[in-house]
Amino acid sequence: MEFKARLRYLQASPQKVRLVADQIRGSDVQDAVNLLALSRKAAAKPLSKLLRSAIANAESLDEQVDVDRLFVKEIFVDGGPTLKRIRAQPMGRAFRVLKRQSHVTIKLDTRKGEAS
Repeated sequence: MEFKARLRYLQASPQKVRLVADQIRGSDVQDAVNLLALSRKAAAKPLSKLLRSAIANAESLDEQVDVDRLFVKEIFVDGGPTLKRIRAQPMGRAFRVLKRQSHVTIKLDTRKGEAS
C-alpha cells in the first residue's frame, strides 16, 4: 500500500530542494532519515520532518505496516508561487528579488518479496 505526505509553500528554491530529494529517492526509510539528519543542506530539515510525517501516516492508516520495510518510492519537488520583492539599488534604481517557494510530495511503499 502506498502512503503519501505533502509539504506545500516551503520557502526554498525548488532547485535547491531537488538536490536533497534526489539523495533519498529509492532508499529505505531509516537510511533516508539518517542521511537527512547528517546533511548540511538547509532543505534537509523540512524534508526530514515531511518524511517523519509520511511514516506517521503509514502507521496510522495501516496498523500492520512494518516500518523497517518502507522505502521512498517517489519524491518530487514542484515550484510554488514566487514572492516578488524590491531591493533598492544605487542612483534611485530598484531591482527585483524573487523569493521562490516549493511544493514537495513524498510517497512511501513497502518492499515486496522480502521475508521478515
